[in-house]
Amino acid sequence: MSLESLLARWQLDPETGPNFAAWESLPPRPADLHPAPAYLPAPLRDMLRARGIETLYSHQVEAWEAARAGENVAVATGTASGKTLAYNLPVLAALLEEPQARALYLFPTKALAQDQLNTLQSFQSKIVNPQSAIYDGDTPQRDRKPIRERARVILTNPDMLHTGILPHHTNWEAFFRNLRFVVIDEMHTYRGVFGSHVANVLRRLKRVAKFYGANPQFILASATIGNPRQLAEKLIEAPIRLIDRDGSARGPRHFLIYNPPVVDESIGLRKSSVLESVRLSRQLSGDGLQHVVFARSRRSVELLLTYLQGNSEWKMVNGKSSINHSPLTIRGYRSGYLPSQRREIEKGLRDGSVRTVVATNALELGIDIGGLEAALLVGYPGTVASARQQAGRAGRGSAPAAAVLVASANPIDQFLAHHPDYFFGRSPEQALVNPDHLLILLNHLRCAMFELPFQKGETFGNLAVDEFLEFLVANREAHLSQEKYFWMADSYPAANISLRSASPESYVLQTMDDGPRTIGIIDGRSALWMAHPGAVYLHEARQYFVEELDREKKIARLRPFESDYFTEPLQQTTIQALSVQQQETIFDSRQTTLATHAKGWGELQATMQVTGFRKLRWYSRENLGEEPLDLPPADLQTTGYWLSISEETVKRLSADGLWMNAPNDYGPGWARLREAVRARDGYLCQVCGREETVGKQHAVHHKVPFRLFLHNRGATSPEAVREKANDPGNLTTLCAECHQKVEANIRMRSGLAGLAYALGNLAPLSLMCDPGDLGTHIEPVKSGTFPEPTVVLYDLVPAGIGFSQKLFEMHADLLARALELVSECACEDGCPSCVGPGGENGMGGKMETLAILRAVVA
Repeated sequence: MSLESLLARWQLDPETGPNFAAWESLPPRPADLHPAPAYLPAPLRDMLRARGIETLYSHQVEAWEAARAGENVAVATGTASGKTLAYNLPVLAALLEEPQARALYLFPTKALAQDQLNTLQSFQSKIVNPQSAIYDGDTPQRDRKPIRERARVILTNPDMLHTGILPHHTNWEAFFRNLRFVVIDEMHTYRGVFGSHVANVLRRLKRVAKFYGANPQFILASATIGNPRQLAEKLIEAPIRLIDRDGSARGPRHFLIYNPPVVDESIGLRKSSVLESVRLSRQLSGDGLQHVVFARSRRSVELLLTYLQGNSEWKMVNGKSSINHSPLTIRGYRSGYLPSQRREIEKGLRDGSVRTVVATNALELGIDIGGLEAALLVGYPGTVASARQQAGRAGRGSAPAAAVLVASANPIDQFLAHHPDYFFGRSPEQALVNPDHLLILLNHLRCAMFELPFQKGETFGNLAVDEFLEFLVANREAHLSQEKYFWMADSYPAANISLRSASPESYVLQTMDDGPRTIGIIDGRSALWMAHPGAVYLHEARQYFVEELDREKKIARLRPFESDYFTEPLQQTTIQALSVQQQETIFDSRQTTLATHAKGWGELQATMQVTGFRKLRWYSRENLGEEPLDLPPADLQTTGYWLSISEETVKRLSADGLWMNAPNDYGPGWARLREAVRARDGYLCQVCGREETVGKQHAVHHKVPFRLFLHNRGATSPEAVREKANDPGNLTTLCAECHQKVEANIRMRSGLAGLAYALGNLAPLSLMCDPGDLGTHIEPVKSGTFPEPTVVLYDLVPAGIGFSQKLFEMHADLLARALELVSECACEDGCPSCVGPGGENGMGGKMETLAILRAVVA
């Protein structure tokens, strides 16, 4: 079967066709070919000819000419457009012409370096071999000295350059003295905190190279982003020649947005995007089409993989016969897998033995996986640039390809499904970095001073740093002598600075069947919520029960496990304001003396703790119970933006019955009534029969929620409302576990919680960042931190990266967009696509949220 025939069937299929919210088709594009440059060295010309390459794409010729003219070059063209050849040609030419010349290739991941080494060696096999080698954390100790001495092309990653090369530059003297080129591939990944760190690592690299008398030329390669020149110049702090006109051929391309159908209009509930993606993936497989399924998280990868490999479960849920797929043809791909597993999967994709791969954005980068025919994106990946990059993994040359974005219930996804022009008409996001971020800069000044002393008045990149160096002197980390700043601490600073994570440590995942065996690794912060004791850890669609998380030895001990459930962590967050950078009171435009709310941003401390976990049944997500955990809290000092609802607005909404954020006041006799109800029920849970234990009383639960009486009270006095709600016939005794299940069913979502849900999900669209970069918190009543009910959005990176200030600046636009989202949603009382759902028999808070938004937007 062909891709085109499947797309035609999808359009006609009543279960599929009506759910396509948008379908954009791009016609094929011919290649813009040019003869190879006349002055290309003969060995390179022969190498190209041996590979069947007689002509080059226009952007490859342009990159060659700019590099030969001595310019720093950034090539920003589409996926599979031949960027690798664009930077390899000028580098290999220089190595052929200058016998002592060296080159450094930087890739964001070890996997990509391994893949590009294979490509580079295939080029070099046709010419006199300038030896190339990978030098990273996996390089055996016995190989490191020979590589340093003999290799002319070193392939590594920023982390190894940061910790394993620059601090030991004296061992690399010949390499740095002859460093001619630095190649930075996948430049678009160097954004945010990671990019800000990498920009400082490059400052250190240029400083060390200058010390040895070298001034390397830079070639950068990037997927399509909104500001490739600005990002490249920010990273290397030098002028750039941008080459962004793509001359490669492209076959027909289809981009579809699929919005799963609504199955319950009253609560706006849609079919699961995960299960709909499984159905579409199986149809692609049934037609023999090799494809990739992109998921947003490591856990989602394992859920999808389990569903796709588990045919018996699928039959039970879907009620239809399905094609029998061998698990070996359907593989997962994400961080945490061992390198050998990844190489095996990549090889299987290239040779066709792996027909379906379920991946995180780890496969979004330019690893050679052959020509896939389709890509399924399970949920919007967070940016237009990432969506295009993932879609670009399907299709090679002139062959047709399709990408399907399966919208989740997330408000961003639903906003795009209802406004596809916003997606298709939007230019890719700008990649932002801030190398002068104080904490990041100070850390790299420490590293740079360890590598080489600073001369007084010396700049770091283009930045004057004497003031910061004096701070390190005052802090007794540096010493000023004869106009030079020397590092004086005993510590090795780079070892304690992670470029990617706030948690530099990692945990080994060790299974105990047939003796200890390592199956993967996980970073320290993720270990607390993915590999806590009692968790079901998923790896290559296999289930493992976490027996122990050894925080001292950094080992998670697992055992193979088969169950009908998976686990989800329960997390608790508290917020403390440390300082206010800006704050502004907003007044009603119609009554200019009436304050409706305030906005602000400043420094915060967020304390996060995993307090327990729930067990959820596969497919149905039925809650099978919760268990507590005793894990240490994690503190994050960062920046946050907040919106506080004024006392006047709260009074107006309360008078209209549209404010339900205050804690319930059950009345002065509640303690006596609670004791009487528990005694009446024999101190037994009225659902499961569990007895109370010493020191742990059961809960007394309102069958009809107390807030529902308040919501429907009309002119009834608070005392009469309490008397009616607290009627003993409306009260029952429940144990903690049963109480949680019942509360979930009748949950009453407040307007403030609905506002936080909408803002927290829309903010990444305005910021052009990943939803995982932001945390959300509500303070429903006056507290020591905030004097009024408040919604807080905060940066999930130490010291912040600038998102909070931007939210403060785009405050009015963010609120207007939230009002548009909630008011346009077709649900009756809140759903995952606007303010979040209430419980099955509770209230979603949509009316309250709309009232708050209308009050503050006015």
